Amino acid sequence: MSVDGGLVSATLLTTATALVAVSVLFVYRAAVGPTTADRVVAINAIGTTTIVVIALVAAAFDQPGFLDVALVYAMFNFLLSLGVAKFSVERGGTP
Repeated sequence: MSVDGGLVSATLLTTATALVAVSVLFVYRAAVGPTTADRVVAINAIGTTTIVVIALVAAAFDQPGFLDVALVYAMFNFLLSLGVAKFSVERGGTP
């Protein structure tokens, strides 16, 4: 691995670590609320951040197989968002 490759990997991993740290704020918002919409958006943001972190780790370690995991997780995250929105609307609230 060249010096530039090591620098790029370190930068990608640092960015992934920063995103994980920011996700702590999303976890707080999901736990505290105050509304259901806040919780739904926070959970969706956690899922999206997880997808980005998986993609960054895949690029940093040169493991393209991780991108498949990120894509499957993205599909599950999307379906979960649709399900929660539908459930929330059927209950009489707004998503």
